[in-house]
Amino acid sequence: METQKKDEETTLDGGGRLITVVELPLEVGSGAFNLEKTVCSHGLFMMAPNYWDPQSKTLQRPLRLSLDFDHPDYQTSLTVRISQPFDSPQTLNIQVFGTDSLSHQHRHCLLDQVRRMLRLSEEDDRNVKEFQEIYGEAKEKEFGRVFRSPALFEDMVKCILLCNCQWSRTLSMSRALCELQWELQNPISAPKVDHFIPKTPARKESKRKHRVMNCPTNLTNRFLEAKTLQEEVSISNRNDDDAKDCFQVQLAGDLSPEFVKLDKSCDPCQRTTEVVTTMSCSPSSQSSEGSEPYYQSRIGNFPSPKELASVDETFLAKRCNLGYRASRVLKFAQDVVEGKIRLKELEEACRIPCVSNYDKILDQLKAINGFGPFTCANVLMCMGFYHIIPTDTETIRHLKQVHAKNSTIKTVQKEVEEIYGKYAPFQFLAYWSEVWQFYEEWFGKSSEMDPSCYKLITAANMKQKQKKNGANKRTKTSVTDSSAG
Repeated sequence: METQKKDEETTLDGGGRLITVVELPLEVGSGAFNLEKTVCSHGLFMMAPNYWDPQSKTLQRPLRLSLDFDHPDYQTSLTVRISQPFDSPQTLNIQVFGTDSLSHQHRHCLLDQVRRMLRLSEEDDRNVKEFQEIYGEAKEKEFGRVFRSPALFEDMVKCILLCNCQWSRTLSMSRALCELQWELQNPISAPKVDHFIPKTPARKESKRKHRVMNCPTNLTNRFLEAKTLQEEVSISNRNDDDAKDCFQVQLAGDLSPEFVKLDKSCDPCQRTTEVVTTMSCSPSSQSSEGSEPYYQSRIGNFPSPKELASVDETFLAKRCNLGYRASRVLKFAQDVVEGKIRLKELEEACRIPCVSNYDKILDQLKAINGFGPFTCANVLMCMGFYHIIPTDTETIRHLKQVHAKNSTIKTVQKEVEEIYGKYAPFQFLAYWSEVWQFYEEWFGKSSEMDPSCYKLITAANMKQKQKKNGANKRTKTSVTDSSAG
């Protein structure tokens, strides 16, 4: 182990556990960096093992001690908590739990993962500056960095989970995979395989009774007005797998301070009252500064390629309720382990995104089983390519409610190109900024929302209210055209 560094110190939390605190200075170009805005910028931050604490404004999750698949430390993870001190906004504090010191390699690896999640490279700084010059409204919102995972493999698997299902199930599948990772790491403490029971919602989540707890009135009313949740889009009349990607209801947007329990499995209080409404938030999470990370229980890191590659497909489908996605995730993990898919080379190719690299990477992604247009576009967005907008039913909804466009799955791509083409090469950022604003107006602020209510963010709860005269409550959100300077 190295001697202690001046920007690293060891302390104890309230329970006497060791914590190594590392400081990550932000570059000059990151002067406007805001941790809260950056993390709570996309639904990926809601997916396990990420945990945003709305009270302390901190991000918690496990990070690996090595990014090399073949290194023994790759299978070792430490929980970190990332914060941005109010009195020192040019520095991020990274608390690493369970260790009194970090080697140079481990420290470097952890910081690299933090930088990737928060997009803290020089290239990201330039992109933020250029985008905010083109789209001035984004500077006022402090928008320009879209949260992603600490590793490309996790991003790619999660993009598969985004396809063709409700947002609530996407969240459940991600959590189940992290529970599985914990079970694989703790085989003695884990339940027997025969007793593994999927903890994710059934396919037709709309059949379930829902529980609402501590929700603001605006969200509760919309929840009650929605008689059923939107059912998974039927694709029985489509023959190609790629077409499935177009129908994902990508409710991965900014949310708010609501507390929702969709079923008994996510309701620790097991309330018998169907609906309890309050106007204020009182997050139920255990986490706060100096306390034990929230997932000291049976939630591990996101599983590695090696961990997934060794799991039986039938078991994976049943344990994590992945459905047809199990075969795709398993084959993807196996191809990564066998070297058929080289993630390091993909990452290197997008260090400085450009059109020539985009075409090359897109061809490689399209060759992967289960990676259709929607999945590929989302993965490429995570890699830093912003000139293509992933289009799905959520895009159709947005264009209708914000731009009064009667789009269809066949016309939506052309229409987004017409609307957002003037913001090239940042079309996605302009689009997502609008979507984000719409979500915040509709549901409230995501950074203040309790994680127990993420599952409520569904299309059924975004139905427009009708005024007595039949007019829509909202037909278009205020969107400023900043392209003219």
